[in-house]
Amino acid sequence: MSLPRRPLLPTDPRVRACTDEHIRTLIAELQQRGRKFGLLFPSIETDRTLDGRVLVCFNTAPASTLLNLLSLLLEAERQWGAPCDS
Repeated sequence: MSLPRRPLLPTDPRVRACTDEHIRTLIAELQQRGRKFGLLFPSIETDRTLDGRVLVCFNTAPASTLLNLLSLLLEAERQWGAPCDS
């Protein structure tokens, strides 16, 4: 069993490398993977850049929130495989 991954912080320097286009691609992946688990993000989109960090229009969350959500979905897929249909 692997150790849990620590969430990215908004101040993590790796987040600054994310461009608007990169974030849009990650949003599309989050929407696709989230749908499998019944999670919908219909209005999520990039918002603006603040201090070199792309904000996500998800209550103006930092891109690190998007990356952390995506990481959780990927981990859930690895642990449980395809979610059950209900």
